[in-house]
Amino acid sequence: MKKSFYVYILSSTHNRVLYIGVTSDLPKRVWEHKNRVIKGFTEKYNVDRLVYYEVYNDSESAIKRERNMKEWKRDWKVQLIEKENPEWQDLYKTICA
Repeated sequence: MKKSFYVYILSSTHNRVLYIGVTSDLPKRVWEHKNRVIKGFTEKYNVDRLVYYEVYNDSESAIKRERNMKEWKRDWKVQLIEKENPEWQDLYKTICA
């Protein structure tokens, strides 16, 4: 079974704060953010809504994309999210189904 890697964007309740991360287990990682298992930025700013993600076949590509996206202007990130998720819905339940 081939392992997948994910670049994801979380937002706060009112979409004021964005967080970009990378993981090999997206449901588990988002659950950790939602349940405040992860101490730090996302806990401090209540960033726990999955609003965007991409799937990669290798960790190098995912990490490269994550680093690139972290350098983007906020407007670019918002455009990316709104292209796929215009209502900014929390996608967590869709990845757990």
